[in-house]
Amino acid sequence: MYPRAYIDYLVHFHGDRDYFECHEILEEFWKEKEAKHRDQVWVGFIQIAVSLYHQRRQNFNGSFRMMKGAIRILSTHESMLSTLGLDGETLLRILTKRLEEISAHQAYRSLYLPIVDQGLLQQCEARSRELNMGWWKDSDLKLEAITHRHSLRDRSDVVAARKESLEKKQSHR
Repeated sequence: MYPRAYIDYLVHFHGDRDYFECHEILEEFWKEKEAKHRDQVWVGFIQIAVSLYHQRRQNFNGSFRMMKGAIRILSTHESMLSTLGLDGETLLRILTKRLEEISAHQAYRSLYLPIVDQGLLQQCEARSRELNMGWWKDSDLKLEAITHRHSLRDRSDVVAARKESLEKKQSHR
């Protein structure tokens, strides 16, 4: 009933709290469709994860921009949130409160999405067991590998692709 990428997003969101991974999972899913057929609701969820990633790292400006964008997008798609197993009104209230906290430079704390579909909860719990990951737990703020994931990841494939692209451009001049 729900896309696998969405389930995996929720599992990481409420399990290991790897918001960078949440972003990667949904961005890849979102990009599977042609640009004109992409559903913006996924961008809203991506922005929630990126906002929390930034807040946890005390990048309050980046966190604020992302959360503000998420609220704007999800507000315009509120009716779709129930089809995704969430209480849309509660979600928007939670996000608005978090935006106020970010604006006041309050320290990060775990955020829980208001999942109301019991079937979705069961799917997430089963998937978290498959991944040998906890479910519905707070962040472990001591895990540097998750807190600073963007700066610790292997980017050799990105560097190689950029180099190849530059070489192609130079050879066509």
